[in-house]
Amino acid sequence: MAEVKTKFLHDSDKIAFDKKHRATIKFNIARYDSAVDKGKKRYSNLELAKERGSFIKGKAIDNLGKYLVDFEQNITDRGANVIWAEDSSEAIQAIVSILQENDAKLLVKSKSMTTEEVDFNEHVEEAGVHSLETDLGEYIVQLAGEKPYHIVTPCMHKSKEDIAELFHEKFDTPEKSTPEYLTAYVRNKLRENFVKADVGVTGANFLIADIGGIALTENEGNAMMTFSFPKVHIVLAGIEKIVPKMNDLGLMWPLLAAHGTGQQITVYNSIVSGPKQKGEKDGPEKMYVILLDNKRSEIYQQKEQYLSLKCIRCGACLNACPIYKNIGGYTYASTYSGPIGSVITPFFKGMADYNHLSSACSVCGKCTEVCPVKIPLHNLLLYNRRDAVDQGNGSFAWDKGMKAYEFAFSKRSRLDAVGGKVKNALSGLGKNALGDQKQLPKFADKSFSQQWKSAQKNKN
Repeated sequence: MAEVKTKFLHDSDKIAFDKKHRATIKFNIARYDSAVDKGKKRYSNLELAKERGSFIKGKAIDNLGKYLVDFEQNITDRGANVIWAEDSSEAIQAIVSILQENDAKLLVKSKSMTTEEVDFNEHVEEAGVHSLETDLGEYIVQLAGEKPYHIVTPCMHKSKEDIAELFHEKFDTPEKSTPEYLTAYVRNKLRENFVKADVGVTGANFLIADIGGIALTENEGNAMMTFSFPKVHIVLAGIEKIVPKMNDLGLMWPLLAAHGTGQQITVYNSIVSGPKQKGEKDGPEKMYVILLDNKRSEIYQQKEQYLSLKCIRCGACLNACPIYKNIGGYTYASTYSGPIGSVITPFFKGMADYNHLSSACSVCGKCTEVCPVKIPLHNLLLYNRRDAVDQGNGSFAWDKGMKAYEFAFSKRSRLDAVGGKVKNALSGLGKNALGDQKQLPKFADKSFSQQWKSAQKNKN
């Protein structure tokens, strides 16, 4: 536990004062803010849309078991195979088995942060299958040997100059190539692999219960080619992605687009309801849907934090969070970063090791304000902190320190019992809470309360 937290604090301190990183993130998030501001203005009543979105996802989560069973029945009727995976190990075991049964050597992958959750690429490479990312952002970080930095924008931490240098190093493309040139280069390179691939792997933005369908929304068209060209289509999706009806997409797709990229709706929107049917010429011959739990059921049992399962992975809370904008995505050391990641990661990876993420929050409430499905994220982080204390996951010094803090601050007379010299001495005993770049302010000899009383006495 101490090692994970210590690394987090070390990495936070380092990246927060990396001027190049700060400049890149500031530039990229500023462009996001501008686009999303325009996207939100398309709504005549955004608050009502968010209320309805929250209701739809709330209804889905409240009746999670029923809608998942409906989804399974409906998509199975159209020839898909549904596999329930309790954890990452079961999911990977099922995936490797499918790859081996179909003698796969190359797979293309698109639209799935959930695959990152189970370390998909590493496991299938060990099984002798090459996994190729086809989303441009994921492709870039895969080339760099990195993980996605952001839920929606995987290479947000890289400038166009960084990417041009990476491509020059890997493919000997011209130095300082433009984004347009590199995009065209990747498009041509990936097209060859779509045709060659034995298996296509996607996630799902939504699982549609009433028709048994997978809803995918994207801007590049690569997800569509990922499930269209290969003979086998594997879907890996968390159980919380369910929505009750196909008609719900009329609200949820634009809501996701507006908060994720600022668009009215993303360019390509697909619904996949099974493998190729009799009489159809196109599409995969086999389709497998792996429904991943991976501690989501544990979150579901929580009185308050279960609301985090409403998340539609738009990334809005990350872009609004002052902590994320300062310490970046990699510092969290988890698949999901920012406010939503800080809520769910302690459940996914263990409260004892990751409860410190719940304290990586200034409780400004901006994440709650921007959430399109009205998840009270900053409150959930406070509930996580409470639970960490109740479970005994705080350090001895922290627990005793908080007890002392509670005792001292519960009465003004206790705070005024000692003067400024004693307070300054006590504050200097521990490590500076403000870090190396700032100094703690000095306490006055007398508190404001004492000075006020003295002034009133002299006045009278």
